[in-house]
Amino acid sequence: MGVCAGIADYTGFDVSLIRVAMLAALFMSGGSILPFYFIMGWVSPNKPVALERVDREEQQFWQGVRASPTRAARDIRSRLKDIDRRLADIESYVTTENRSLAREIEQLR
Repeated sequence: MGVCAGIADYTGFDVSLIRVAMLAALFMSGGSILPFYFIMGWVSPNKPVALERVDREEQQFWQGVRASPTRAARDIRSRLKDIDRRLADIESYVTTENRSLAREIEQLR
């Protein structure tokens, strides 16, 4: 039903570890956890097909977002600040007056 796979995807743990933990919980609870497993499998939505084709780096990113949204937002903010700084450097280089280039253009006229 994909319950263990969904829990593994959400938490970032290996699916085999989640399945072993599920079996241990099943034996330790005397089988009383089994109805909850089926209810969870019936109620939980299916994983969208578009999400199944993500690469490993993107999958780790989204697991990090689920684990700590504030840290993920801080990391994204710092990356965007770095990109903004680099873009500002490029803009200033392109838009500043280049006197030697202007002089060469004037000599060509």
